[in-house]
Amino acid sequence: MSLSVITLTPTTGQPPAGLFVALHGWGSNAEDLASLAPYLNLPTYQFCFPNAPLPHPHAPGGFMWYDLNTQAGLPESRQLLLDWLQVLAIKTQVPLERMILAGFSQGGAMTLDIGARLPLAGLICLSGYLHPSIAALLNPNTPPVLLVHGQNDPVVPLKAAQTTDQVLRQAGVSVQYQEFPMAHEINPQALELVQVFATSITP
Repeated sequence: MSLSVITLTPTTGQPPAGLFVALHGWGSNAEDLASLAPYLNLPTYQFCFPNAPLPHPHAPGGFMWYDLNTQAGLPESRQLLLDWLQVLAIKTQVPLERMILAGFSQGGAMTLDIGARLPLAGLICLSGYLHPSIAALLNPNTPPVLLVHGQNDPVVPLKAAQTTDQVLRQAGVSVQYQEFPMAHEINPQALELVQVFATSITP
């Protein structure tokens, strides 16, 4: 398996001060999140939007990180992302400690999964959830987390976000948690929170 990636270089024209990597949701693709980059106003960052490695069975042009029902593909996607992020840090000369990993829905679950294993600057989980298997990996050294969820989400229940918040806090992870009156989506207020969070934790 390999990853195809949309890359947007810093608008300053300078080498990146930080990396912002965003993982799309189940059945979506890299273009979906890449379209949001201009609204984040992070000119010193290089943005990277990888496509998940598995084709979605029902969404033409869509991809998935793993099968939602069987979890098939999860170990392979996890290892692929771990390897790719470490190579990305070397290629860009931006250390993992200045890399933010974000994700929407299934991509949010992958973000927390990967973030429990790497010394990243911060993690952003939008309308996502926590893989129960990583709870034991969480500790006070886990990167700080921004959790954003819709109170009317019909896809990933609000309870999943509240449980994620609770598990992270119990493990000593620094968490910022915010609910909005929205569905399974990313609204302008959420983008503003992402921008503030990213600005607060890296140069």
